[in-house]
Amino acid sequence: MAGGSFVDSNGVRHYEGKVTGFVLITCFVAAMGGLLFGYDLGITGGVTSMDPFLIKFFPVVYRQMKGEAESKSQYCKFDNQLLTLFTSSLYLAALIACFFASTTTRMFGRKPSMFIGGLFFLIGALLNGLAINIEMLIIGRILLGFGVGFCNQSVPVYLSEMAPAKIRGALNIGFQMMITIGILIANLINYGTSKHENGWRMSLGIGAVPAILLCIGSLCLDETPNSLIERDQHEKAKEMLKKIRGTENVEEEYQDLVDASEAAKMVDHPWKNIVQPKYRPQLIFCIFIPTFQQLTGINVIMFYAPVLFKILGFGNDASLMSAVITGVVNVVATLVSIFTVDKFGRRVLFLEGGAQMLICQVIIGIMIGLKFGLNGEGSFSKGEADVLLFFICAYVAAFAWSWGPLGWLVPSETCSLEIRPAGQAINVAMNMLFTFIIAQVFLTMLCHLKFGLFFLFAGCVVIMTLFIALLLPETKNVPIEEMNRIWKAHWFWTKIVPDVAATVAPGKKVVP
Repeated sequence: MAGGSFVDSNGVRHYEGKVTGFVLITCFVAAMGGLLFGYDLGITGGVTSMDPFLIKFFPVVYRQMKGEAESKSQYCKFDNQLLTLFTSSLYLAALIACFFASTTTRMFGRKPSMFIGGLFFLIGALLNGLAINIEMLIIGRILLGFGVGFCNQSVPVYLSEMAPAKIRGALNIGFQMMITIGILIANLINYGTSKHENGWRMSLGIGAVPAILLCIGSLCLDETPNSLIERDQHEKAKEMLKKIRGTENVEEEYQDLVDASEAAKMVDHPWKNIVQPKYRPQLIFCIFIPTFQQLTGINVIMFYAPVLFKILGFGNDASLMSAVITGVVNVVATLVSIFTVDKFGRRVLFLEGGAQMLICQVIIGIMIGLKFGLNGEGSFSKGEADVLLFFICAYVAAFAWSWGPLGWLVPSETCSLEIRPAGQAINVAMNMLFTFIIAQVFLTMLCHLKFGLFFLFAGCVVIMTLFIALLLPETKNVPIEEMNRIWKAHWFWTKIVPDVAATVAPGKKVVP
């Protein structure tokens, strides 16, 4: 391959290189940052359904659940703002932290952000496990949120920069894979600890384990070539590029990275830069993809699954086991995404997942509406509960191979270096903002909208699927440094993005 690269008919350059074991191991270690986020998503709903935890911290909710308080419909049994604050405070803290993490990631590298994230999560998990009052519990949640904010800012960027273009999707989805594994582990731990008086302490405290793994792992990782060049360590960057590409012929890619870095350094205000017309697509996707990801309603299932199943009439053990089952489906479906995202592309998975989620949300809403009606009185038979669980699992599977992993992948891979920290900060901030909003208002919305809440989420799925169908170009196999070129080939963005001169260097071959 002459010159180490070739340019295809769309003007996109492809570099020489192969998939190395070093890259796979490095990306696996970095993706462990997703374990923290996933473990917390899974552990929270299980803990808030445990009687000893509710008696100690939320006795009003416990009395409502047991029918000792004023009469409440099934829809409203867990409606308590302090309880939802326990869940949602983490995501508000993560929203704030991601902006500090953006600066840390840019100035000091991706590794320090991962280590800081692991350290915050470690302290928060220990505080939660040892909590003796609600204040200690909330402070622990806030520290966990700082950890999640730093990790969610740095890990997707690290994975996108280390991975070769042809498997960037699969390696980046390793982050979502670790999230789903974290959720499953948390569900299993909740099921095992639920019968112990202090089981909630074990569930919350064990969160220190993935945090320790990430802290140790981040110290062992190498920094990305992009980050090294960004901090003027050019020789180390070139050696690292040779190491991760498995070839000595990296001059073309290295020079493109240097050029991108020089262009980035000319930007005095990246937050002003990202609002320029030439970056309008990236800004739109960094805002709307994480927003839509949360408006699928998935975190209703992820962190309120045991509570939701209890509301729907499942027993305590059955509700926790049902959460385990959805966790297994989540992991398996994410594997599907890993093996298909670089073969079929991002758009196919987005569109199929959206259609499947829509159908499942409508069926779930109809089943709950027919059984509980508007007064919230009723319960499912075992057969009906099994059918409901099937459609919930089908919904989780659709999310897990579409909006789940792609919600992190697409924003992180479409931002060029000069706007990448700002773009990823916006991505994480929007994700955390809407995760916070959904976590804070879901139980209240369920109380007031009842089964109609599921139709509301279904309507959101229709809008977001149309958004992808009309506005997202295919990004598979496009090198991250060449991503700016795809907008000029898109029917809509070519009207928005100013023309950029596209040249083919001497000796480069254009492939039709």
